[in-house]
Amino acid sequence: MAATMEKYILSRMSSLRKLYSMFNLRNNNELTCMFVFMCFLIGSSLADNGYEMEDFLKREYSLTKPYQGLGSSSSSHWDLMGTAMITTETVRLTPDLQSRQGAVWSRIPCYLRDWELQVHFKIHGQGKKNLNGDGMALWFTKERMQIGPVFGNINLFTGLGVFVDTYPNENKNHERVFPYVSAMVGNGTLAYDHNRDGLPTEVGGCTALVRNVNHETFLLIRYSRNRLTVMLDIDGNREWKDCFDVSGVHLPQGYFFGASSVTGDLSDNHDLISMKLYQLTVERTLEEEQEEEVTVPSVDNMGQFKVEVQEEGMSGVQLFFTIIFSILGLFVLGVVAVVVYGRWKENSRKRFY
Repeated sequence: MAATMEKYILSRMSSLRKLYSMFNLRNNNELTCMFVFMCFLIGSSLADNGYEMEDFLKREYSLTKPYQGLGSSSSSHWDLMGTAMITTETVRLTPDLQSRQGAVWSRIPCYLRDWELQVHFKIHGQGKKNLNGDGMALWFTKERMQIGPVFGNINLFTGLGVFVDTYPNENKNHERVFPYVSAMVGNGTLAYDHNRDGLPTEVGGCTALVRNVNHETFLLIRYSRNRLTVMLDIDGNREWKDCFDVSGVHLPQGYFFGASSVTGDLSDNHDLISMKLYQLTVERTLEEEQEEEVTVPSVDNMGQFKVEVQEEGMSGVQLFFTIIFSILGLFVLGVVAVVVYGRWKENSRKRFY
């Protein structure tokens, strides 16, 4: 957002210089008046977009270099977990090695109502295309500092997860091209389906070719007025591009920010360079101000996100005993049938004589 704003101001200033030469302004007073007028136009344009550019960087929820005191002192605002380690340039969640998982979590719960998280990250490694994994995730959840199978965090989480998935587990699905960015809103009972790359619970997503690029890559998560927006800057142009935008998303306050990653048989370096959280100043209607406080994360059309639960097949031991008991049952039924038939035949002879 800052880069876009800078471009916008520069373009306005360029227009101002053209106007100056066009009208041949001869004194500083006229130039000053023109500058004030241009600033007014800038402010009006931003107001039309629904945001006032009075967003503030919240350092207590931000993670930036040189990462002083990260996870090592009582004054730190972040904790390291698993294989995560600090280098001079990054927080490396996982190295390019098999079976690693690491995370970094904020210690302070966030009570901001409207916020924007800008993440500077890098995913790179020696593996060739489709021989790397598994990806990283960004979190705003009730739980923190818990290791699990969902990109290094627990399943059945409560809150928001945004996933940068670099390996396709479901080979039959050709609709999505990986690496792929997606989001899920969990309520504590909704499971992330790894075998289907989270498709049943996805609220939005897009392809993001972020691996092994020579330029910087950024991801933006904005939550405001029950609207979740994810944007990307992965082309090296310093310009945000839409990934997805979903309304009707309800997230409680008081949750924790975090980032995690995991490798399995395939691996990559998953580096977190910075996480910057901005508070957004947004004008609300009276009805919005009187909305009830959200206690459970949800999406207005959450009913469509239902994981199809398939019954597990029987194990080898269960199958063996099933066959044995089936044979015994058939044998018993055979014996009973023979006895009944013998008695019926004997009774028939008695009646005949």
